[in-house]
Amino acid sequence: MTRPVLALTLGDPAGIGPEITARTLAAVAGEEGHHGVAVGDAEALRRGARAAGVDAEVRVLGDFTAEPAGPGTIDIVDTGELGRDLPDFGTVDARGGRAAVTAIEVATRAALDGAVAGVVTGPINKEAIWRAGSKHLGHTEMLGELTGVTRQDTMFVVRNTAIEGHHLRIFFTTRHVSLRRALDLITRENVARSLRDAATALRVFGTPAPRLAVAALNPHGGENGAFGDEEIQHIGPACEDARADGLDVTGPVPADSVFHQGLTGRFDGVLSHFHDQGHIPAKTYDFDGTISVTVGLPILRTSVDHGTAFDIAGTGRANHGTMLSAYRAAVDHAPSVPLIRRTYTPAGEAS
Repeated sequence: MTRPVLALTLGDPAGIGPEITARTLAAVAGEEGHHGVAVGDAEALRRGARAAGVDAEVRVLGDFTAEPAGPGTIDIVDTGELGRDLPDFGTVDARGGRAAVTAIEVATRAALDGAVAGVVTGPINKEAIWRAGSKHLGHTEMLGELTGVTRQDTMFVVRNTAIEGHHLRIFFTTRHVSLRRALDLITRENVARSLRDAATALRVFGTPAPRLAVAALNPHGGENGAFGDEEIQHIGPACEDARADGLDVTGPVPADSVFHQGLTGRFDGVLSHFHDQGHIPAKTYDFDGTISVTVGLPILRTSVDHGTAFDIAGTGRANHGTMLSAYRAAVDHAPSVPLIRRTYTPAGEAS
């Protein structure tokens, strides 16, 4: 695509998604080389724009083929789920959940059809989508079903302004499960698989010879079994398996230092083992700039790394920095779309 079109889903209309989408589209309106189009209910975007103080016309499009109108206009493909009957800001509502799911479905179909080069997703509320009948734990699982992929992974991209061009990527052995369940899933096989997938993702997104580190699970890396034996039984052997496959892997490295080493340029990616182990350092270092990329899909998908922020929805206080970063990352990665489709098979296994 000479001008990649990106679909930005509004997320839950009762959250901050419409506000940060309006601000993002207003910020990039008039820029050459790309076209951002919101997907969701037009009235929700208008309400979000008013709350955010965005002075722009909301233009409703029939599809994704229209040329950008330039500054002062933000575009949307209206899913028509809610019309003017919007849920109140800050409320968990099945209607908002259904609207969020519909936007994801429309944007994903457009990406699969090649109408858009990628999807940038706004935050959803899990309780709201469950009330609407969705059985999924979140975006990742939903996108897997929509694209026919059985396995996908999350890649956090943490920018480091101190080192020109260096961004740390954080991967996860487990995602949306309890900590107790995550401990059971940290096996030699799962860690080795996650390392292979992380290496594939880094190559797809522009790092031909990735340097990976693996976080330890226990304090001080387990101290040779004194604080736990997961490093001895599972994580260490998985690192050996990955090295035998030709990957540049270091670890296990104590988790209290491995992310710092990654940020200072020693590693391109770090494999963490459970949700908070990777989320806490990323969000502490750069909450407004860290973005999420779903890898293993046949489409490009980037996302904010935060939730719906119901407590400030409608107040105009929401920071759109992460949405803007996710949008710009999608623009940067849009040329990788054909490679993504070649690299990942419909079954989700890296080719």
